[in-house]
Amino acid sequence: MLPFVVIQNHRAQWYYRKRMKVLIISTNSNQFPMPVMPLGACLVADAAARAGHEVRLLDLMFQQDPLRVVKRELEKRNPDIVGLSVRNIDNNDIQSPNFFLKDILPLIDSVRGMTSAPVALGGAAVSVMPEELLRYTGASWAVLGDGETMFPMLLEKLSQEEPPETLPGIAWIEKGTFNVNPCASSMNGCSCASPDFRRWIDLKTYLRRLSTVPIQTKLGCQFSCVYCTYRKIEGSRYRLSDPEEVVDTIGKLTAGGLTHIEFVDNVFNSPYDHALSICEKVARARSRVSLESLELNPLSIDDTLIAAMERAGFSGIGITVESASDSVLEGLGKGYTKEHVHKAAEVVRRHTLPCVWIFMMGGPNETEGTVRETLRFAERCIRPTDTVFLGMGIRVYPGTGLEAIARKQGLLSHSSAQMLEPVFYLSPTVEYNWMRKQIETSMNEHMNFMNSSSLSSPLLPSIHRLAYKVGLRSPLWKHTSFIRRGLRLLGMEV
Repeated sequence: MLPFVVIQNHRAQWYYRKRMKVLIISTNSNQFPMPVMPLGACLVADAAARAGHEVRLLDLMFQQDPLRVVKRELEKRNPDIVGLSVRNIDNNDIQSPNFFLKDILPLIDSVRGMTSAPVALGGAAVSVMPEELLRYTGASWAVLGDGETMFPMLLEKLSQEEPPETLPGIAWIEKGTFNVNPCASSMNGCSCASPDFRRWIDLKTYLRRLSTVPIQTKLGCQFSCVYCTYRKIEGSRYRLSDPEEVVDTIGKLTAGGLTHIEFVDNVFNSPYDHALSICEKVARARSRVSLESLELNPLSIDDTLIAAMERAGFSGIGITVESASDSVLEGLGKGYTKEHVHKAAEVVRRHTLPCVWIFMMGGPNETEGTVRETLRFAERCIRPTDTVFLGMGIRVYPGTGLEAIARKQGLLSHSSAQMLEPVFYLSPTVEYNWMRKQIETSMNEHMNFMNSSSLSSPLLPSIHRLAYKVGLRSPLWKHTSFIRRGLRLLGMEV
């Protein structure tokens, strides 16, 4: 029992609460295109430990037999509560869909069979479809909003044997009815603090697989893309980190030998002034760091920002353009036009910073003509030294504008519960096999092009290990042409 003091009516009163034994399981084991460090789960573990609880984080990323490892952990620790961190529902790949949640049910069965501990769900996937995940898993609660804030509050309630259903940001099923408390509106900024990765995960193995160290400089999204769930996960109002805190965090990471860092904001360069300030301050700090961001919006790309990113130590950027057609960009609700896309390409060509261009084919208003228009842009306007990713189909989530479009067009009749397993949108005015062949033809002619099959190749883990041994570091996509040509000589395609 842990004592804590409450001052009431000018008199000190001592209360006692139970020190909870907490097991957090990071359920993500998807290593494609590369393993992603569980930033959220580590932040939650840090917060729970700071609150005085006994915390163990079990990361399943590199476990050959996850179920056996979980059972062994339950036997050893007999936790008071089990938190399941769920990063993704599926792999968002229409060509080879993989429903990750099917592997969670055996984990929950093991928990229920070996302990009376309640199960709490958390993570980005839970905020996207909380009711569906609660019904699918039978978990006790879903923790929405900022997990590093909400989960310690849940533990505090349980430690005092009080019902947690009064907390903001908690969802649960009671007598068949879904209940959810709205998240508390936070007027605070976003903390850019980095967790103690070495304490919680097998950091060396992540680094040997060319994983980057993730940090986040903001929460919230003010864009209105019809397919996106970020507003549901983080809210629609920006909460910004202090750029000085970002610089301090990068300095601490590099001082500890972690020099390959990725900004995982949903859009790094919005707001523009915030991103520019971070880059300028990092550049002045002269940290020996390699930075990445794969989420740049072409609406806010200019020579000033790209030059600042180069001075700050960026080794690669990604621009999520989705399409080079005005009608498709309008259908996706992107908020920019093909003119912005072409201007972004002109800016990139004036600099040396490597870039990967990310396209998502098959959205609303896509036709054979718009597919050709986008491919012509990729072939003619993007530097051959850069990389092009050509995806097909868009994952449909409940509550998005894309769901409404799909239902209006008669393409979707599934209930929300049925949409837990991957459901995809493809424009009815373009044929899937025709579009796939067009993309494959472009890939055959341009070795710097890749598609979703490239990112799910069983060769990738071996390529990562080999690249690490010979001294290559992230981002590996910079070497797409070299890798594809080499494998083609060996009779293989990626």
